[in-house]
Amino acid sequence: MTHSPSHRSVPKRRSARRVRSVALACTAVFVTFLTSCAGSQAPTSTAVKNNAGGRPGAVDPGLGAGGGDEWKKATGSRIRVNQVGYLPTGPKGATVVTRSNEPLPWQLRDANGRVVAGGRSTPRGTDQASGQNVQTVDFSRYDRQGRGYTLRMDGQTSLPFDISAQNYAKLRNSAFRFFYHQRSGTPILASLVGEKYARPAGHVGVGANGDDSDVPCQPGVCKYRLDVHGGWYDAADHGKYVVNGGLAVSQLFGTWERAKHSRTGDPKALGDGTLSIPEHRNGVPDVLDEARWEMEFLLRMQVPSGNPLAGMAHHKMHDRAWTGLPMAPQDDPQPRELHRPSTAATLNLAAAGAQCARVFAPYDKAFANRCLGAAKTAWAAAKRHPKLYAPDSDSTGGGAYGDANVTDEFYWAAAELALTTGERPYLDAMRASPLHKAQVFTPVGFGWQSVAPVARLDLATVPGKVPASERRAAQASVVRAANSYLATQRGQAYGLPMPGGPEYYGWGSNSNVLNNLAVLSTAYDITGKDAYRTGALQGMDYLLGRNALNQSYVTGYGKKVSHNLHSRAFAHELDKRLPPPPPGFLAGGPNTALQDPVAQQRLAGCKPQLCYVDDIQSYSTNEYAINWNSALVWMTSFVADQGTGAGRGRV
Repeated sequence: MTHSPSHRSVPKRRSARRVRSVALACTAVFVTFLTSCAGSQAPTSTAVKNNAGGRPGAVDPGLGAGGGDEWKKATGSRIRVNQVGYLPTGPKGATVVTRSNEPLPWQLRDANGRVVAGGRSTPRGTDQASGQNVQTVDFSRYDRQGRGYTLRMDGQTSLPFDISAQNYAKLRNSAFRFFYHQRSGTPILASLVGEKYARPAGHVGVGANGDDSDVPCQPGVCKYRLDVHGGWYDAADHGKYVVNGGLAVSQLFGTWERAKHSRTGDPKALGDGTLSIPEHRNGVPDVLDEARWEMEFLLRMQVPSGNPLAGMAHHKMHDRAWTGLPMAPQDDPQPRELHRPSTAATLNLAAAGAQCARVFAPYDKAFANRCLGAAKTAWAAAKRHPKLYAPDSDSTGGGAYGDANVTDEFYWAAAELALTTGERPYLDAMRASPLHKAQVFTPVGFGWQSVAPVARLDLATVPGKVPASERRAAQASVVRAANSYLATQRGQAYGLPMPGGPEYYGWGSNSNVLNNLAVLSTAYDITGKDAYRTGALQGMDYLLGRNALNQSYVTGYGKKVSHNLHSRAFAHELDKRLPPPPPGFLAGGPNTALQDPVAQQRLAGCKPQLCYVDDIQSYSTNEYAINWNSALVWMTSFVADQGTGAGRGRV
């Protein structure tokens, strides 16, 4: 693998996931004043009510000229902070947009306005990722817990934030609850989510709604029908995709394995009875119950024995044609279809199945054996059909998820099977992979198209059945990557471990930031060195408000927060009778490719961190997805554990 931003680990290009049947609505962006157009009434702008200390309508200094208009408008206070807050024992930093190039005095004030700390800022010059002239503030030495703190500097007051050891416990649970909201084939219960978010089961064959328990293939793909009910809806659409599901379920399994085995992990925080899901109090950790909902679907996607391509996994299943917005799952009238199997999907099943066998063995041995059997069958099938690629052209009714390089999937599956079984064929396949001794971590992070880093992280941390020498080598690889990310982070005024060039901010860039942070946190779990913990905690600030847009990208968390995510079910921006996305949904984030009409119209010429718009029609910057929220789950769980100081083991 190359260490290049153009490498295939760049997040998925979902340009085919366009809503062709819905006319582009004339809606207001979060930074604009009221606008309107013929036949459309714009929603109330949040520019004024979300401004704290800034001048509504003012252009941020240092933005530069040229391009579209929206990204040059006011973004609230010029002091950018983590709007959720900071841990008492962690780093505490802010970035300030200013015309000044000289150090400036700053004050930290409590909720009563009393000055509790102060100092002088550090000039950083022009930030590449934003084009803004910025300075940074470090108030890490202040550790008194409290609510409603603000920073003052350069005539500005930041949005309020807390300093608390409990800041991330609630966010972790909301990030987990995302997956319950995304469940297919079951009612979402008011007793668990409230009346506002309750809904009937989707795709259970009621009325014109498709029935996922009896799904045919596309014409010419197969002659059988499969029961593929359950699982999670992938994103804003109603499709279900094995390659995205495999990564998402693996990260949930990995969150549990980290909680059990790392130096600061707290398995009780993820245990039975901790989440609001129907399986609450069944003797199985809730995080595993939720992951099982998707794992069962992945198992159902395997081609039955006696058929051509037996043991392979169908790449995806979704609607025959695209539906418009809004569209609740239970109202979707489109027929459902299975798409042809692929090597990538089959290896995702093998990897996730092997991991499933490990984590479920103490709780449900029969299910663990079922997972392992399916994983071994999938591995053998992929070996027989190593080049059955999913094409980019298969994008009608759902995302293509094309993948013509499965070297990383073979490596990942071999590693997970080796960790679970210790059997020689899997160890040999893992060692024979060209990726085994390569540096698989790239500056742009990893995702569904680049899963070798998942293998490396598990080899480094999971007590399994591979030789100790393999574990030590994997740990050294993770630490080298973490050192590289720390070096990058030091050069970024907004504190994220990703370079500032436009090529690094692609579709789902926020998930790439999170996955780089997972490498830093894993390095901390391996070594116990505070530099990695500090880097991981600091990087979370970017997602929760310390960024060029002063924007928290997690719904429900922060004062200036994304709330118009691209969604069929939570399309409040289009239909006020529908709710907005629930708390804990991660927006995809800045995308310099501007791959939707709204982004193209409103963000032309934007600097990388400014290439985002909180509009329901901006699917290339403002969608959500299961593999992005699984990364959020992993990191919020790590950060929450740092607040509690829990420790159950040593890596």
